[in-house]
Amino acid sequence: MRATLLGLIGAGAAAAGWAAADQPSKPLTEPGKAAAPLPPGDPSSAAAAGDVQLVERHIAARKEYENSLKSLHEHYTKVGDKQRLMWAERELMSYHLMWKPSYNLEVKDVPPATLEARVNVREANELYKTAMEYKGRGIGDEYVLNMRRAELLLREVIDKYPNSDKIGDVAYQLGDIYESRAYKQYDRAAKYFERSFQWVRGARTDARLRAALLYDRQLNERTKAVDLYRAVVEHDTNPDHIKQAEKRIGELTGRNK
Repeated sequence: MRATLLGLIGAGAAAAGWAAADQPSKPLTEPGKAAAPLPPGDPSSAAAAGDVQLVERHIAARKEYENSLKSLHEHYTKVGDKQRLMWAERELMSYHLMWKPSYNLEVKDVPPATLEARVNVREANELYKTAMEYKGRGIGDEYVLNMRRAELLLREVIDKYPNSDKIGDVAYQLGDIYESRAYKQYDRAAKYFERSFQWVRGARTDARLRAALLYDRQLNERTKAVDLYRAVVEHDTNPDHIKQAEKRIGELTGRNK
């Protein structure tokens, strides 16, 4: 268990707020900066408008709790207190296995659509490669922990190297992780699938279709889903994707009747 735990707690960056970076080595994190307001007309605007400070405080509390456990773990390792070290390991393991939702995607979670994947950064490539070695591996708790590892490493790519040419792939993989049984955070998954094709022009993945399906089937945002299905028809090159999108557009708009 110890190797599993230490591999997890030693990796990853904290979730952060984002602003466009001028160079790939400039992190997106801007401590203390308030989150950007939600766009007018966003269905979540009214509900989310008053929770920004609460969510920021909660995120900080989560990180403080995690860091306090890491400090205890380090202390008991140094002094050789095996029993208390075991307690710290178990509590830290529980923390990482715990389901932690994003209460407001605009607060230190989903970066803006304006990022551009344009620079080949070796460090970003290595982080992405390591994340993919963990993603989807194992069963039970080990599977969940490996998905947590992958998430932390992928988010570190975006936070540290926001102009890396890997960020489109990173966003796609984060969408897949958040949709998985380890998370089932469908609003988060949909946003990251959107970022995947927004950050990489001419992207040739099924990210548009996967985002549309989430808005359609899981989030009950049918207008958003129809817009994305239409984008699939316009931009996708896969005939099966286009056929699926056209069929669903007809069903949602009543054109098949």
